[in-house]
Parts: sequence; C-alpha cells; structure tokens
Amino acid sequence: MLVDTFGRTATDLRVSLTDRCNLRCTYCMPPEGLDWLPKPELLTDDEVVRLVRLGVEELGITEVRYTGGEPLLRRGIADIVRRTAELTPQPQVSLTTNGIGLDRLAAPLADAGLDRVNVSLDTLDREVFKRLAHRDRLDDVLKGLAAAVGAGLAPVKINAVLMRGINDHEAVPLLRFCLEHGYRLRFIEQMPLDAQHGWTRDNMITADEILALLGEAFELTPELPEERGSAPAESFHVDGGPATVGVIGSVTRPFCGACDRVRLTADGQIRNCLFATEESNLRDAMRAGASDDELADRWRKSVWAKRAGHGIDDPSFLQPARPMSAIGG
Repeated sequence: MLVDTFGRTATDLRVSLTDRCNLRCTYCMPPEGLDWLPKPELLTDDEVVRLVRLGVEELGITEVRYTGGEPLLRRGIADIVRRTAELTPQPQVSLTTNGIGLDRLAAPLADAGLDRVNVSLDTLDREVFKRLAHRDRLDDVLKGLAAAVGAGLAPVKINAVLMRGINDHEAVPLLRFCLEHGYRLRFIEQMPLDAQHGWTRDNMITADEILALLGEAFELTPELPEERGSAPAESFHVDGGPATVGVIGSVTRPFCGACDRVRLTADGQIRNCLFATEESNLRDAMRAGASDDELADRWRKSVWAKRAGHGIDDPSFLQPARPMSAIGG
C-alpha cells in the first residue's frame, strides 16, 4: 500500500497523459503557451499502462483519473483506457478534460471502459470564454458535454474556477445551467499553479465568497461530513435536494488530512502532492531496466515522505516550478 507517515493511504491515482493543451486559460498558462515536453521524455502508452498496472495490482490504487494538459490530445487514450479497465482488480476509470473533442471521443471512451468525466467550464458567455481561454471554443465544450451524457458517462461533473472581475458574476447562472441539464457542478478556488506565477490571495474568489454568491439565489444545506470521506469537495444540497453543488476550497479550506491522491506526470515523475517541490523519477528507472518490485519501492518511498499539508499559508511556501498543465490535476 502507499502509506505516508501521517497514516494516509493513497488509493486515487491522477495520471497526466500530456502537458499540451488546446486552450490557454489564464489561471494555467500564458496566451502564447509553454515549451512542451519533448516527445522522448514522455511516457509511452506501454509505460503508462505498466505503471498504472503496478499501482492497481500491487499498491492498492482503486481509482485512476487521466488528466493533462488536455488528455484528449493523446492519440492512444482510448486504448490506454481500455487496458486500464481490463486490470484486476478493476479500478474506477475517469477523465478530466476541457471538453474539446469529447463530442467525437465520448462514445469510444465509454466503450473502452471509461466510467465518467469531469469537464472544465468556467463561463457560459462566449466573449468571457474567449477572454479566459484565448480561444473561441465554447460551442465545442457544450457539444462535448452533451455527447458525454449520450454516451452514458454519468454523472458528468463540471469544474468551474471563478475569477474576480471576469466571471464571478456567473456563479448562479452556471449552477442553474447544471441543474437544468443534470450536470454536477463543483466550484474550485483558484490555486497558485499558473505558469506566470501571477496568483495572489487577494484576487482569489474564496469558498466563503462562492457560497455567499450562490446563497443569493439558492438555499444550500451541507451534506453530512461523514458522507464526504476523502472527497475534495464540500457538497451542499440545493433547495432541499436531491441536486447538489460542490465547493473545493483547496486554499482556504484545505482537506490535506484526508488526502488519498498521488500523481504521475506525463514524463514519469511521481508527485505525492499537487504542490510538492520534490518528485520521484520512475521513467528513468524503468527505462534502465528496474523491476516492478524496484519501481514499487521507489513509489512507496515517495508517498512515505508526503508532508502534512500543502503549506500555502506558511510564509515559506514556494509555488511549484511546474504549472498545473505539466503536473496533471
């Protein structure tokens, strides 16, 4: 098992398939993009599956979520999902995407064994979308959401980041949209993971602010704490339920004490926290001929060293050198 010194066990593996993305969301990267990882540095499909198999069969991983960058840009994604879903014991297999291309890939991915998707959608306004993402692709995202429902990838979850003075007026419209279409909405506090290192606490819309905005139009009732478990989102019944909305207060309401996640980057580095400054290189060890037992030992040691929390409130906190697109969410 992947256990740390604080008794937490990692069972949820987030796997980045690429650092590339077809959007340029301002809280992630600059408009001109980034220097992408050279292809030889990326894990091959077989290498990805080998490490995922090791996690599932030997180290107690029960959920595998593929991320990016934008994972739908990975040509072999459907086959990677299929091979993951065929593992024993079978993990839950999910995907976090910006939704572009999901209209044509939702059905093949569902057929391959994908269980559900999380789609990023920060606005319903086309002009605001272009301002945030520097691309005119809102219609493509909406088509992808509809296709995911049609393919049976339920429940479809939507992740939204509110930014002060840009889309913070859309909290209520976003929730109404999700209620109308049966999507599950989760608002996420903006985190210090942008490539530009321009994040500031003063500009961040906090969880308390999000709840206040929603409270102007809806009655929100917290779910029981024991129902949350290790889930990052605090969940609230909307107008008595059964529909819910989630708020992920990664900065102001950290949930590090119940964290069960570990991350594998597209170039084969194990990260035991989204905000970690250290990594464990499985790629080079694997390519040098390391056995499964040797790789598992490296992985265990990485998780064992996990810190108690991300430390954003600590004066000594340093933003990770890698931006979100290169870590995987």
